[in-house]
Amino acid sequence: MKAALIGSIVLGLLPYATAAPSAPNPNDLTLALAERALPNAPDKYTPANTTCPSTRPKIRSAEKLSSQETSWLKTRREKTLSAMKDFFGHVQVGDFDVTGYLDQHSKNTSNLPNIGIAVSGGGYRALTNGAGAVKAFDSRTENSTAKGHLGGLLQSATYISGLSGGSWLLGSIYINNFTTISDLQTHKAGSVWQFGNSILEGPDTGGIQIFDSASYFKDLADAVNGKKDAGFDTSITDIWGRALSYQMFNASDGGISYTWSSIAETSEFKDGNMPLPVVVADGRNPHELVVGSNSTVYEFNPWEFGTFDPTVYGFAPLEFLGSRFVGGSLPNDAKCVRGFDNAGFIIGTSSTLFNQFLLQINTTSLPSFVKDVFTNVLYKLDKSDNDIAAYDPNPFYKYNEDSSPYAQQTELDLVDGGEDLQNVPLHPLIQPERHVDVIFAVDSSADTENSWPNGTALVATYERSLNRTGIANGTNFPAIPDQNTFVNQGLNSRPSFFGCDSSNLTGPAPLIVYLPNSPYSAYSNVTTFTLSYDNKKRDDVILNGYEVATMANSTRDSDWSACVGCAILSRSFDRTKTSPPDICNKCFSRYCWNGTTDTSKPPAYAPKTILADSAAAAFVPTALSAVVAAAVALFAVA
Repeated sequence: MKAALIGSIVLGLLPYATAAPSAPNPNDLTLALAERALPNAPDKYTPANTTCPSTRPKIRSAEKLSSQETSWLKTRREKTLSAMKDFFGHVQVGDFDVTGYLDQHSKNTSNLPNIGIAVSGGGYRALTNGAGAVKAFDSRTENSTAKGHLGGLLQSATYISGLSGGSWLLGSIYINNFTTISDLQTHKAGSVWQFGNSILEGPDTGGIQIFDSASYFKDLADAVNGKKDAGFDTSITDIWGRALSYQMFNASDGGISYTWSSIAETSEFKDGNMPLPVVVADGRNPHELVVGSNSTVYEFNPWEFGTFDPTVYGFAPLEFLGSRFVGGSLPNDAKCVRGFDNAGFIIGTSSTLFNQFLLQINTTSLPSFVKDVFTNVLYKLDKSDNDIAAYDPNPFYKYNEDSSPYAQQTELDLVDGGEDLQNVPLHPLIQPERHVDVIFAVDSSADTENSWPNGTALVATYERSLNRTGIANGTNFPAIPDQNTFVNQGLNSRPSFFGCDSSNLTGPAPLIVYLPNSPYSAYSNVTTFTLSYDNKKRDDVILNGYEVATMANSTRDSDWSACVGCAILSRSFDRTKTSPPDICNKCFSRYCWNGTTDTSKPPAYAPKTILADSAAAAFVPTALSAVVAAAVALFAVA
């Protein structure tokens, strides 16, 4: 019921949204970036029957990692070792010889640190704040490898996960050939991230906007109609994903032929030169509106779609989604379908909460003939299913029939990855088979009245992990305090570590480095449902995210980069029985949650900018954003 309530509130308010300045022409960027992923769909957006490979695709058990991931990890871990040596070349951990330590244990990669990065949801706020963290972690960013900075952490990571706005970030980076944040936000004409035009308007192609918008919506409708006419179920997520693609991918047609599985076919990915990207979405039973804490959490990686959760406990080959699997196999008379895993549809699936905006087509200034074309795609959709992504046929049909509640469903319904309150995509990174040691959790959630995080996402993942024999399926997570403690103890206003002492855990679990969105040089608490950013606001939030990750380049704490190094090495030290240097003990005393709580109701959380910057302007909610924020808060507690 809560999704419908939020939808009705948001829908009623959308007419009061204001337009933002126009953006440069995205068609001018065709040659500005190198080849992105692969446009290997057989018929643009429409999934199509193709010849099956000699070994017919099938569903596999989630008992272990796929053979593709296992093989790729061997290559990637060699690259992360080299990257970590470079990282610790400028990140000093006291007088400890980290490079010598890594060399000493290099023959046994299981003893080396295994790093994951998780980027939360939260619309364009999460995209831009998360981009700031990734920009700080990327050694390719100018000056990021100077003293006090954290450049090289991205190159040292094995995994990076995203959901909702965080999935948009991953899509922008990976579909654009593992590009840099600097390139995505360049001010050159036609840069990819031009958010001045709302997604309801479409890109500015240099003509009269009303006609640009007309052409844009007709293209969206035509693409989705093609999929529907081919016999596939469609939902508003198809349109939402196509619209997102125009903003996130460097292609004049919105990257209509690019698939998520094509990432695995690129030479740079095969060579292990980038972390493994994982997009997260939640499962929802047909006709249900509420997604609970025991919902099935699905992941999309470049090879597969599926889940480790016991409700399915299986993975399907991503390239062949849309094929009619039965009981885990593809019948002999069934064709192999390709092209279902359109990259925009994948990141749209992870952010279905935003589908509600597309229902406001009649409140826009588009010509009536455009509205008619667009409405024709939507009119048959059940209003209760506006916030789902339809995966029909269900690849897990009759799979694990004795234990799976989804086994008798011909369609699999997926929703926004944050609807179960796990708005930081930690789930793929805490799977025991992946052996992740430390997760840098970039949290841009809008948990408070003023759209700041208060640890709700970590609380949700921790509480889910306590159901060890049920939905958690043996995953472990460090103890996390309640949200009031987060605010009262300032755990949401600075980086905080959880799970520092592995001996206190009930099983193997990563150390969590929590990086909550905070105001350094800018008020980055833009509401989740703000659909347009001018370049200045975009860049201000990205810079602020950089400052959050680096603690203002270690000026807020001169030991911060060393403390990050200690967090990276912590589990490795445990395995090799190495005593940590004194600086690490000081860092853990400073940043590790000490286990105490303060559950009293805190005052309204309204932080001030940390850096003295007269240009920092407070974000003042408009009538629209204030009520939407209230709706989001209601969603979080309903």
